Amino acid sequence: MSEDFNMSMRKFLKQVGVTSQQAIEEAMRNAGDTTGKTYEARVVLTIDGLDIEHVVTGQITGGQG
Repeated sequence: MSEDFNMSMRKFLKQVGVTSQQAIEEAMRNAGDTTGKTYEARVVLTIDGLDIEHVVTGQITGGQG
């Protein structure tokens, strides 16, 4: 793959990671005391023009409220 492709993909994935973390942290703050609670998480990636639907699942456990 080209260097331009690699750079644009890395930039996109960094944006996904940073903005997703911010959204999760805000939601956890707004939820109040999440200590010991575990939440099921799912991310679905689709790309217009490409036949791709990539799903990542996991768990996020709350810390101190």
